[in-house]
Amino acid sequence: MRRADRLFRLVDLLRGGDLMTAEVLADQLEVSVRTVYRDMADLMANGVPITGEAGVGYVMGGGWDLPPMMFTEDEIVALVGGARMIRAWGGTEMAAGADAALKKIAAVLPADAKRRIDGVHVHAMRMPRQTPEMAAALDRIETATEGRQRLRFGYRDEAGARSNRTVRPLGLWFWGQVWTLVGWCELREDFRMFRVDRMSGLSAGGVFRLEPGQTLRDFRLQQMSGCEEQEAPARGRGENAPKPNGLGA
Repeated sequence: MRRADRLFRLVDLLRGGDLMTAEVLADQLEVSVRTVYRDMADLMANGVPITGEAGVGYVMGGGWDLPPMMFTEDEIVALVGGARMIRAWGGTEMAAGADAALKKIAAVLPADAKRRIDGVHVHAMRMPRQTPEMAAALDRIETATEGRQRLRFGYRDEAGARSNRTVRPLGLWFWGQVWTLVGWCELREDFRMFRVDRMSGLSAGGVFRLEPGQTLRDFRLQQMSGCEEQEAPARGRGENAPKPNGLGA
């Protein structure tokens, strides 16, 4: 880790206002305690409101922060790579948002960090199944999930059987090849996963309230239980469930 990145990381660790010893900080940064002492002295000499001493610990006062757009090299790779994936595989509005975010980030980064953005070698190619209709559907689902609006659509399961569904959307999952919607299905009165590419006539309905037992947290708990029992409704053999290999059915 570069020294500049380490100093930023130190400030991040102290930002919560808790007292932290040099030993704990050294363990987090994977450096020696002596290095932490030296870095702390440099930060304090440059006006960072850190108080403390060796053998006691350090705490940072409030009202001070690093510029918000200082990223490490690893963080830049993650941001750029993630934005490119969303641009290739996400919705139209998602892709536009990813591009806008990268431009804002690049506008406030130092020159050497800007060059790092251009040098990120993580790319994503748009897949043939990622049609404009699919991109529009992803945007519509994301908007409905954020606004807690019901979604109505026709659905074709793996066997070709068709049904009409009203679902309380909880989130989108990307499996590397397909997108699935996780939600509370009012027809089945249970959680279900639906492959987005098998939906038709997607439209938004009325607003819903999150009910006990029907939240994303409840879904995750059900999945954890299903992994143990091999019988959770939203996985395995259900018409809307992902196959055991993790891809949507």
